[in-house]
Amino acid sequence: MNVRSLANAAGLGDVLRSSPAIALSVGLVALGLLFNVEVVAVVSTWTVSTAYNHCFLVIPIVLYLIWDRRDTLRDAVANPYPLAALAGLPLAFAWLVAERLGIMEGRQLVAMTFAQLLFFTILGPRLWWRLAGPLLYLYFLVPFGAFLTPKLQDITTAFVDHGLRFLHIPAYITGYTIEIPEGTFLIAEACAGLRFLIAAVAFGCLYALLMYRSPIRRAIFIGVSIIVPIIANGFRALGIISLGHILGSAQAAETDHVLYGWIFFSIVILILIVLGLPFREDTVAAAPGWPLHRIRRGYFRDHLRPAVFGAIGLVALAAIGPAVAMELDRRAAPDMRSELPALTPVGDCRLAAAPLTLGLDTSGRMIEQRFDCGQGPVLLSIEVFSPRSIASSMIGEQRRLTEVVGADDVRSSHVNVPGSPPSAWRLVERKDPYRVAVTSLWIDGRPAELGLARRARQAWHSIVGSRFSPVLVVATPAYNGQDVSIADLERGERSIVGFLQSQPELATLIARLSGPAQVKD
Repeated sequence: MNVRSLANAAGLGDVLRSSPAIALSVGLVALGLLFNVEVVAVVSTWTVSTAYNHCFLVIPIVLYLIWDRRDTLRDAVANPYPLAALAGLPLAFAWLVAERLGIMEGRQLVAMTFAQLLFFTILGPRLWWRLAGPLLYLYFLVPFGAFLTPKLQDITTAFVDHGLRFLHIPAYITGYTIEIPEGTFLIAEACAGLRFLIAAVAFGCLYALLMYRSPIRRAIFIGVSIIVPIIANGFRALGIISLGHILGSAQAAETDHVLYGWIFFSIVILILIVLGLPFREDTVAAAPGWPLHRIRRGYFRDHLRPAVFGAIGLVALAAIGPAVAMELDRRAAPDMRSELPALTPVGDCRLAAAPLTLGLDTSGRMIEQRFDCGQGPVLLSIEVFSPRSIASSMIGEQRRLTEVVGADDVRSSHVNVPGSPPSAWRLVERKDPYRVAVTSLWIDGRPAELGLARRARQAWHSIVGSRFSPVLVVATPAYNGQDVSIADLERGERSIVGFLQSQPELATLIARLSGPAQVKD
């Protein structure tokens, strides 16, 4: 090891043992505990969603990027800037807004921004700027982008439409359903290309950080890494449908569509590498370092106070949002004293078990009833939430009860139920593992989708209250989630649809549960 390497090693060793580094470590742990819900949700999404499996590689990649910049970091020291912690005040407000709206990705992005602000506060502007590339890459830990799925479905469908016209393949397209003489194809959520887009952008940012020094070249390459996978996914969908036309069978063409997708993704990455290589910049200009006589323990002891004050101040500001949300949730606790009315079946349906009323944390009260209409057992779950409940409580319960919403391979369609408005009920199913359910969410006394406007209205209700109680209704086969065959669950799908369509009093019951009489604020 040469003299420069020894000097660098000694300098970095002091940095790691310095007061700013200790304050940074303690601050990150404190933020992790404060935003533990966001951290658990992040890791859970990495595990269950194929679109974000690559996130497990982000931290090793960041460590490598820091090591790759070791020459530019020689003699670098932290110079804490505690005033930067004041930026945590608008961040705390942003977190509270995201929490009230029930947007977990927003909460996670704000939590990551708090971590970035902690780095900036403890390291100081000079050192943070040298590490900006690797540190900003940490944003790929957040599984964001799911909101793009409908737009990606639109783009893919439009691409396929124009492609089939160009190839003179007759097709009838309704929504995301594409019918050709050989069969029917669906541009489902899993076929929208989100998983390939997110992974390609993560690769594009990594490639740009490693191969380029110019910000303009980096921005251009990242832009290319966004455009190319979207176009490639359109070609993939068009290719699968064209293959079905050639083979004479839509089912045969779709058999290995996931394999086709990964082959296309590999081709996309290869294309990006080939496009980027001619413009690479290999020379690394070593940044002017601080003189070695500044790298001493006394220097870092002088910076103990601003580092600690900055970390404590930022963590305290970060705690404002969760503290306010906790108080609002306390006010949203439902009144558990009154019993909920149950559904009395009509027609050939019979009640297979007595109603069960449960309290689930502070989210609401639930009725669970089991029915049999001759086609198979049906489990009807009706949960009444406090008028002050936020959207995330309803979404979480919907995911828990259906075991479908939030998965990658979800297919959905509407079911007509007597007494309910059109599109009030949605049939959702997934293939691996196979689950099926019919669900409906009622807000302000009528069926509602939790779009941004509805989320904002419910967030306002969580603060000032409302005359109506949100009601979630989920119907599943009574054996849904058990180790049963797909044929059994397909029969279960027919049974729950038939049950809901044979119970005209269900809409009346939901209206009673959601009406002003249920409010106990």
